Amino acid sequence: MLVNGQWVENWQPVQAIDQEGGFVRQISSFRNWITPDGRAGQTGEGGFEAEKERYHLYVALICPWASRTLIARELKGLTDIVSVSVVEPQLSDFGWRFGHAFSANIDSLNHKQYMHEIYTLADPNFTGRATVPVLWDKKRKTIVNNESSDIVRMFNSGFADLAQSDYELYPEKLQSEIDVLNEQIYQKLNNGVYRAGFATTQIAYEHAVADVFEMLEQLEVRLSQRRYVFGNELTETDIRLFVTLIRFDVAYHGLFKCNLKQLRYYPHLTRYVQDILMIPGIAQTVNFEHIKQGYYSIKSLNPLGIVPVGPEINFQLPL
Repeated sequence: MLVNGQWVENWQPVQAIDQEGGFVRQISSFRNWITPDGRAGQTGEGGFEAEKERYHLYVALICPWASRTLIARELKGLTDIVSVSVVEPQLSDFGWRFGHAFSANIDSLNHKQYMHEIYTLADPNFTGRATVPVLWDKKRKTIVNNESSDIVRMFNSGFADLAQSDYELYPEKLQSEIDVLNEQIYQKLNNGVYRAGFATTQIAYEHAVADVFEMLEQLEVRLSQRRYVFGNELTETDIRLFVTLIRFDVAYHGLFKCNLKQLRYYPHLTRYVQDILMIPGIAQTVNFEHIKQGYYSIKSLNPLGIVPVGPEINFQLPL
């Protein structure tokens, strides 16, 4: 991680644990908002006005949090408005790296080699992990925001006048319900798989796995009666759920030891994933090779770096 702008040790996925030995996720540091008129959003400062080609998104295709923002960008028709760079999937000793491996990109915008250099470009004294996604302002040459949930909502409303889509990912009538279910899915499933994979004690691991499968069972029942989480209307909750489900059998079932059941044992969840994957633009945000190469490069989980050949997954096939 970075300490006062200096890289101090090889990359480690677990930076903090709770009293039970459970994984604790770092809080995002940059929380400015892009708004239609440049006024300050819910947090941060003003001056970030929605403009075409002003902003750049740094992502990793392995990362579910980054993939949330890619999907929102696609659904809102912002691909010509916000440019994108993709880091290499394999985690180096210095964190995320730019390059050409596995169809990643070099950093042609800021000409850096590692993601942590983007953070110190924005703040020379930054302390913390250099995570993705990062939304970068080309005009002010700084990080706007590195919290995926904020970026999804910015893409939904901050770029309202520039968006070329009718998708409303955070409809007013559902906002209170969305906020409640988002938190439940995050705690038990989105972050639950990480709590299982990075647990440092047996009890922390077992509690995390119990949460993961309790949430999967609840969602299986819920989706047995509706197309999306809130009915026929796709919302940001569906994005947050999809990015975890699409990675479940590829990484979380095996490497993260969430192996009670594979996703295919949940027919309604499987149908749901396939349905979302068929929406134009979504499939190109999913790269199973990046997902496998990335997760299996985490030395604390896979010291020898051997990447499995399987599993065979094709959500494009009829069920």
